Amino acid sequence: MLWSKAFIPTLKEVPAEAEMISHQLMLRAGLVRQLTAGVYEYLPLGWKVMLQAMKIVREEMDKAGAQEVYLPALCPAELWQESGRWESFGDEMFRLKDRKKREYALCPTHEEVITDLARAQRFSYRDLPQNWYQMQVKFRDEPRPRAGVIRVRHFTMKDAYSMDRDQAGLDRSYLAMREAYKKIFTRCGLKFFIAGASSGLMGGSGSQEFMVPSPSGEDTCAVCEACGYAANIQIAFSKIQAPQYPDQPLSEVHTPEKRTVEEVSQFLKVPVPQLMKSLLYIADDKPVFILVRGGDEVNEDKLQKAIGTGTFRSATPEEVLKHTGANVGFISPVGVKGVRIIADELLKDACGLVSGACKDQYHYQGINVSRDLKVDSYADLRLIKNGEPCPECGKPVSLTQVIELGHIFKLGLRYSKSLNATFTDEDGTQKPLVMGSYGIGIDRIAACIIEQSHDKDGIIWPLAVAPYQALITLLGEPTSEAGQLALNIHDDLIQAGFDVLLDDRPERPGFKFKDADLIGIPVRINVGEKGLREGMVEIRQRKDGLVVKARPEEIKHKLQEMTAAQIWPGR
Repeated sequence: MLWSKAFIPTLKEVPAEAEMISHQLMLRAGLVRQLTAGVYEYLPLGWKVMLQAMKIVREEMDKAGAQEVYLPALCPAELWQESGRWESFGDEMFRLKDRKKREYALCPTHEEVITDLARAQRFSYRDLPQNWYQMQVKFRDEPRPRAGVIRVRHFTMKDAYSMDRDQAGLDRSYLAMREAYKKIFTRCGLKFFIAGASSGLMGGSGSQEFMVPSPSGEDTCAVCEACGYAANIQIAFSKIQAPQYPDQPLSEVHTPEKRTVEEVSQFLKVPVPQLMKSLLYIADDKPVFILVRGGDEVNEDKLQKAIGTGTFRSATPEEVLKHTGANVGFISPVGVKGVRIIADELLKDACGLVSGACKDQYHYQGINVSRDLKVDSYADLRLIKNGEPCPECGKPVSLTQVIELGHIFKLGLRYSKSLNATFTDEDGTQKPLVMGSYGIGIDRIAACIIEQSHDKDGIIWPLAVAPYQALITLLGEPTSEAGQLALNIHDDLIQAGFDVLLDDRPERPGFKFKDADLIGIPVRINVGEKGLREGMVEIRQRKDGLVVKARPEEIKHKLQEMTAAQIWPGR
């Protein structure tokens, strides 16, 4: 490909709307352009990177025994209503009606569609296991699209779905996908780790995420360097021990205008952990008290599991007053009748605590949880904090910003039961398929590579996903002897199977070098009149700036050596 004929609209300035480095460089290098909020157009260089990533994904999925399918992005509402997710998916689902007023969804994921396909096959146990995957667009009505292609409304996902006859089969399928993902991300040159995760709206018995560390990441993981424990902050917990305080009689104390934990702590001269934070939620239209230690924050993913309902929210100030008789900042469940109480595990058997007296401007001192409250259930409700002891080894964990790149789920019977997807077992009985779901954000692969592999000048593509393997930079006129040599090298390398870009534009060398570093092609071959007089060309590696000189006839061999060294990074 000749650069003079290509569409590579590079930008010299950083676009004002781009904050993450991957977003900045994808725009500046001419990989993408934004159509509207959360919707991006892939330009030739960007689409070549996507195709390279998809090639790696396809190869590893095929090796793992998965079979590629292609499913509709438009799905009738009835399937989502059968699974129960038509309502629970909420506002993130794009919904529409056809001219006959029939409702549809633009699929944010394809569990319902794949399960419907599977149930129509009437599988025998002899047909199992099955694993089907696709690379298809997905749609999610993100309330605040951001971070370039990381958080968007229209994206490409590799989603796979396994079907087995029992839990042991699911465990094998899950492990096969886990290993395939490790190979995919390693081939893409990414540094990543696997973390325990919440299954959220997907459901099922467990899941893991493939996380890429990035200072700009929107997710947080608790990571232990000592033993390798890693978990999304949504489910992470620690071995922290709650401080103990002396038991004392329950008493009421005047706390004028002291509403927050910090204000009450300072006013009463007690440590923050001695306070009990009392929060009122509404779950299925009923009030629920949620209790955590002062200084702790409620983890709403854990809370969802503890409450056991799909819909809950913080109570409004009016609802707080209605159910407790006091305003926000002065409430607790002490003396309140008929309201469910869920308390964090660190409050079990706690005494000497301080919380609201359900009377404006007053707090209770000396609360003994087992004496003064009737707690309905205890659960881990709190967000883990940086430096707390690891649950596996007790060493301090660190909170790390990450980007989620892949997510694998053990769905179990979540969808096969609700959609009645069964198989005929060996004994002739009908049993529900035991399923797994496995996703990779293809758009995120390119963004994550850029986050991890760039410098002040631009992108540094690993060879495996680079839009071109080599860039020939002509330092002279296309009609010159050097120009003819550059064209010959270009044609020879293409004939040898390399994907090559020739920069034949009538621009200054410095201008071309800047663009070359920006778009990040792994190898640059400089062809100029000076080198031609010496019978040599200059080969420069983008990653480390290493420069070697070679005769024109040696270039193919040199490039083959470099390719052999870089094409499988990490292996």
